[in-house]
Amino acid sequence: MIDLRKKKEGDFMRIYNSLTDKLEEFKPLKEGQVSMYVCGPTVYNYVHIGNMRPVITFDMVRNYLEYLGYKVTYASNFTDINPKIIKAAEELGITEREVANKFIAAYLKDLENYQCGKIDVHPTVIENLDNIYTFIQKLIEKGFAYEVDGDVYFRVSKIKDYGCLSNNTLSELESGARLEIDEKKEDPLDFALWRKSIEGEHFTSPWGEGIPGWHTECVVMINSIFGEKIDIHGGGVDLKFPHHENEIAQSMALNNNHLANYWMHNGHINVEGVKMSKSLGNFILAKDFIKNSKANIVKLAMFKTHYRLPFNIKEELFKECGLLDDKIYNTLKQANLQIQVSNITINQVKQDENINKIMDEDFNTPNLITYLLELIKELNTAIRNKGEISLLYDKINLIINILGLHYDLKTLSEDDKKTYQEWLKAKENKDYTKADELRKTLVNNNIL
Repeated sequence: MIDLRKKKEGDFMRIYNSLTDKLEEFKPLKEGQVSMYVCGPTVYNYVHIGNMRPVITFDMVRNYLEYLGYKVTYASNFTDINPKIIKAAEELGITEREVANKFIAAYLKDLENYQCGKIDVHPTVIENLDNIYTFIQKLIEKGFAYEVDGDVYFRVSKIKDYGCLSNNTLSELESGARLEIDEKKEDPLDFALWRKSIEGEHFTSPWGEGIPGWHTECVVMINSIFGEKIDIHGGGVDLKFPHHENEIAQSMALNNNHLANYWMHNGHINVEGVKMSKSLGNFILAKDFIKNSKANIVKLAMFKTHYRLPFNIKEELFKECGLLDDKIYNTLKQANLQIQVSNITINQVKQDENINKIMDEDFNTPNLITYLLELIKELNTAIRNKGEISLLYDKINLIINILGLHYDLKTLSEDDKKTYQEWLKAKENKDYTKADELRKTLVNNNIL
């Protein structure tokens, strides 16, 4: 692990902070440690490919932070209490818990299929109900929330900088937003912390039967896991308003902070230039999408677009990334073979200055892939010319680990090495019949 205190002056990582709309030097709350929370799915159905973009993005963010030497704690929740779950339970003829458990399991399978399983904590709403009751009660006691006939609402007007994340004033939000009509509210912008309900799965709170409001759940889970403030809060750009805005409002009310030092938002997904939506029929489930594309190819395709920009799913892009994936694998395979048969010592470098320069500018994965291609080209040349390959091999593996790519490279047995040497000798002796037989063996054993 590197000593994070010994970075040169001006040599630091910058993150684009959605809260301030500018690139900022990254300074964690605790030296050498990073706390990160990313909003997870509401588990009433299978997730779509758009839900996988933040998963893939923040898996990469974690990988790079760990590459820099930080100890990262990464949490992503399951919203397992929601009216959509009640509706799904009615349609499927099972209980709400069965619905939630079914689609939590399906989502975890998606994480496995997309090779993004490095999430430390998966909090759920149902296990945080007591914390939610306590949190809401404190807001009421401080005058930031009010109860009306079993419903509890947050007083948005009490937050002076409400709209700071979405860059809107209160008057702009009131005139421009599609607001829920509710005569119980003091103000149209006030949002529900607790909803009175006796339909489907509901719970007994200090204000009666009901279910918690979505915007409260994430704040409570963050506070329960990390405390009052975290380093990075992430999610899709569609969550910026109202969800993340309302999280900030509640944190300002109770803890007088914006919940996170850095707010990061990935762009949405288009399909052939058109925003993905159910109504347009271009809606793709993640579990179906992965059947036609390997996880490596999906990641390479997404990372060729900067995470903050919209990502466009195009057939030609995935074909291009399929070829790129093959090129990386074949090069690594050849290098891995040479390293083992020639007993080359791998130094296992910890960092590469070029990687740092690229990724320190808000995780610039498109440029990182360009650099990866340059290294692949150099490594191929070194293999052909029997040159130095260990350093290039190391640098490529650093990038692969940051991007979360996975390649199954064979560890050669002594018999494998012997067969390979016999093949080289047969070719040298122009014994082509024997060479062909040995080559078939090497191909069948995934060595060539």
